[in-house]
Amino acid sequence: MAYKIGIDVGGTFTDFLLTGDDGNSEIYKVLSTPDDPSIATMQGIAEMAARRQLSVREFLRQVSVIVHGTTVTTNATLTYSGVKTGLLTTAGVRDALEMRRGIREEQYNNRYENARPVVERYLRRPVKERLDYSGRVVVPLDVEDARRQIETLRREGVKAVAICFMNSFANPAHEEAVADLVAELLPDSYVTVSSRLLPSIRFYDRASTTALNSYVGPILKNYLDALVGKLKAEEFDGVLLIMASNGGVVSPEHAREKAALTLLSGPAGGPVAGIMYAGAQGYDDCITVDMGGTSFDAAVIKNRKPSMTTVGEINRLRTALPMLNVVTIGAGGGSIGWIDESGLLRMGPQSAGSKPGPVCYGLGGREPTCTDADLVLGYLDPGFFAGGRIRLDRSAAEKAIAEKIAKPLNYDVCTAAAGMYNIINVNMAAAVREVAVKEGSDPRDFPMLVAGGAGPNHSCMIASELEIPLMIIPRESSIFCAAGMLMSDLKHDFVKSYITRLDQADGRRFKRFFKEMEDEGRRALAQDGIAEEKISYVYALDLRYLGQYHEVTVEIPAAVVADADWEAIGAAFHPVHNRLFGYSLEEEKTPIELINLRLVCIGKTEKPVFSRRSYAGENPDRAYKNHRPVFIPGAGEFREVPVFDALELEFGNRVAGPAILEQVNTTAFITPEYNVMVDCFGSYTVYLKEREAEITARILPA
Repeated sequence: MAYKIGIDVGGTFTDFLLTGDDGNSEIYKVLSTPDDPSIATMQGIAEMAARRQLSVREFLRQVSVIVHGTTVTTNATLTYSGVKTGLLTTAGVRDALEMRRGIREEQYNNRYENARPVVERYLRRPVKERLDYSGRVVVPLDVEDARRQIETLRREGVKAVAICFMNSFANPAHEEAVADLVAELLPDSYVTVSSRLLPSIRFYDRASTTALNSYVGPILKNYLDALVGKLKAEEFDGVLLIMASNGGVVSPEHAREKAALTLLSGPAGGPVAGIMYAGAQGYDDCITVDMGGTSFDAAVIKNRKPSMTTVGEINRLRTALPMLNVVTIGAGGGSIGWIDESGLLRMGPQSAGSKPGPVCYGLGGREPTCTDADLVLGYLDPGFFAGGRIRLDRSAAEKAIAEKIAKPLNYDVCTAAAGMYNIINVNMAAAVREVAVKEGSDPRDFPMLVAGGAGPNHSCMIASELEIPLMIIPRESSIFCAAGMLMSDLKHDFVKSYITRLDQADGRRFKRFFKEMEDEGRRALAQDGIAEEKISYVYALDLRYLGQYHEVTVEIPAAVVADADWEAIGAAFHPVHNRLFGYSLEEEKTPIELINLRLVCIGKTEKPVFSRRSYAGENPDRAYKNHRPVFIPGAGEFREVPVFDALELEFGNRVAGPAILEQVNTTAFITPEYNVMVDCFGSYTVYLKEREAEITARILPA
């Protein structure tokens, strides 16, 4: 047997999906170990080995691929716990990290504080040099001044250095010369050169991304070194890949060099998995939602492609590397309920995490969380959480909610818990609405792919809030991102700035830039062990109407690149702009401006094959467990509701809401408005009851 493992390190749980070449898969979860995430990773692998009565070493000999998503860089940025970092930049612009692009996020809030840069001002050292927009030298590099500034950083004890000069995207010579000096004077420091990481216009975007890369780089490097060392000690000789924010995977060596690629490593697996699970039922579009222990992620997929962005932010800090457009909010099973200064009930964004966790875990938590409310409302079985490995203390949850929520609001415990449940659902629905509307889409037009250990318990209420008629809950929903990681290809993103009016562009230069990026991508994938015939390319341009402040990324066919067909490029741009902003200037014949050329080099990987199930009829009785009282939000009361062992449900089985579907690692609460049907992959299709005929025709065999 040959195995592949997908691993997603979350704030509360570390998730594992183990797939075999026979098409079968297994789910594992262990509590995360924030101080050293590799500990939880090895614990999960040890559980897989123990289940097969093998040592870890014997088991890893049968594992060909491990794909790993990590929150190491994410957490370091969110908590400002990166390494002491210095920035070498052009004299006169060292405050760009604070000035940003001159836009206040809350224009009318005079008390609103700016985002705190990851590099303190005294560590932002100005170097005498200057290039113009075309890369021509205006002020020659003062090498001695550069040496003095590097010496200052050495005395201050920096562990990492970011190098970012004005207009270096057009001419990297000054940055490369200073990088050589840093290698000489600070040989042990982690160095990021902006013209290597992100050779594109917009100085703040480039400076912020470069600084973030250095800030978290040593932390990721140390973590990957520890993980690789532990795997090597157990004689693992398979392939280890790291999930990147762009929805692809990269080698550990590439991740060490470009650590900022992993800033949204964990959530990036969700949209990739969504494409597979929605496609199994013939849907090319969907919205993926993932509610874990700490956060809630939402993303839009159209035409089997996740939405991408190059203007992402983490903790209000800009990162301009391509990443999946995932909206993340602090809403998870561990989200804490609290009363604000106005006396209003709030949920999150602060979370109990894995330590100490929700009150009901009995691990020392004192603040009532979403999980505590779910337990009080009957959605969770205290004796079956994590398959019974974690016994939940309902009385402790009730006591915490009574003291911290119910008494201050003069509610009974049930009403307070229902309020907590409702508020977090509204918060999550707002996040889904935000990501859909920004893409020019109506969430009602999309099926919703539901993931995360806590997601299925809240999905019906989120869908009702948004008037979404259809949801798909994969059997692997609790480790959705880990599943997506095994379905990801190797990806390398490249960008070159070429600022010109489209009708004045030089076709030879245009094609030469793309050829240079293709060659670089081919070399990178060859180092990753990808054969030439498994490499493909995706071409895109950043375009805008002349005089606009923002640009739009438009994908173009390879033939258009080969012909430098400006007319075809313009024809592709206008409808995309109209979809996103509600208008186009095609009829006015407004000139189009080209800003950046983008290329994605994709190396195809072998994907796991999931086995299809045989049709078993509609009757779900073999999966019936019992009845238990569950709070029905629409009715405002508890009712006896049937509970089913979800893993015993078979292809074609139907369950009428209200109902509870229980798995070892997740529970789904089906409200009275919805029914459930199981598809051939074991996913639970949840739909409004009036859509019965449509869903039957789509899922069941003819």
